[in-house]
Amino acid sequence: MSGHKKQDSEKLSLKQRLTKMQYYVTQENGTEPPFENEYWDNLREGIYVDIVTGEPLFTSLDKFPSGCGWPSFSKPLAADRLVEKKDTSYNMQRTEVRSVSSNSHLGHVFDDGPEPGGLRYCINSAALRFIPKNEMEKEGYGLLLKLFDKR
Repeated sequence: MSGHKKQDSEKLSLKQRLTKMQYYVTQENGTEPPFENEYWDNLREGIYVDIVTGEPLFTSLDKFPSGCGWPSFSKPLAADRLVEKKDTSYNMQRTEVRSVSSNSHLGHVFDDGPEPGGLRYCINSAALRFIPKNEMEKEGYGLLLKLFDKR
């Protein structure tokens, strides 16, 4: 299969698997409406994974109420799972955050978060799937349960 046909096939597969909003956010660098998304006020314990690949990206342990209308995290689960890119769209200077495993647009990172790191990863719910702590083992993320033992 040629490179273009393979890319077209993968895009079609994603369009069929993801909701319109998930596709718009992750593949077309879109943004969902603030306060009208699934996880902005989710308080349950668990992990947030890449909607496309299932790669674990964030945990509820690092989620905080920023008031911005999107899920906000003080840090990723592992920095090497994200890539940051300069974003000058809409006449703004921002840092875009993308998933390494899927190259999906996730959101942006800002330097107005809580200490000690001072970062706020402002992430679209549509780019994530939440897995509650009590379902992590069954979903294949049991090794990450040890993160919650530190509490």
